[in-house]
Amino acid sequence: MPFLIAVVEIPGSSLGLRRIPFFEAMTVGNRLWHKASGRANTTEGMETMAVNTIDIAERLADAHGLSKTQAKTVVEDVLKGIAEAAAKGEEISLNGFGKFKVQNKPAREGRNPSTGATIKIAASKKVVFQPAKALKDAVNG
Repeated sequence: MPFLIAVVEIPGSSLGLRRIPFFEAMTVGNRLWHKASGRANTTEGMETMAVNTIDIAERLADAHGLSKTQAKTVVEDVLKGIAEAAAKGEEISLNGFGKFKVQNKPAREGRNPSTGATIKIAASKKVVFQPAKALKDAVNG
C-alpha cells in the first residue's frame, strides 16, 4: 500500500516521522491533515514532496495559457518520447536539466535471502539519471 511519508516537527522531539496511507491524508495550504483523526501538522520544512504529471501540467498550463488537458497531453508526450528513446538504448540529454542513460547490467550470481541458496540473476538494463550542473546548483541553493 502506498504511503505518504511526512517529516514534521513534533513538540518534545527534534524530528518526527508520520507514516500515513495516502488515501487518508490531504493537504490544505501548508497543513497536512490526517482524515481519520482530524489532526493537522504543518508541512513547512518537509523533506520530500512528490510532484506528479498533473502538477507539472497545471504549472505548464498556468505559465503558457494552455488548457489543463492540452498541457497534460504535452507532458505525457514528452515523457513518452523519453521512454521510447530509452527503450531504444539512446541517451536523452536535456540541457540544463540532465541526462537519462541506459546501462547494461550483466548476469550475475546472487543469494536467496530466505534459504541462502545461490541463484542466477539475469542480465538487465537500467535507466539512470545524471543531473546537469544547473539542476544541482538549483537544488543546493
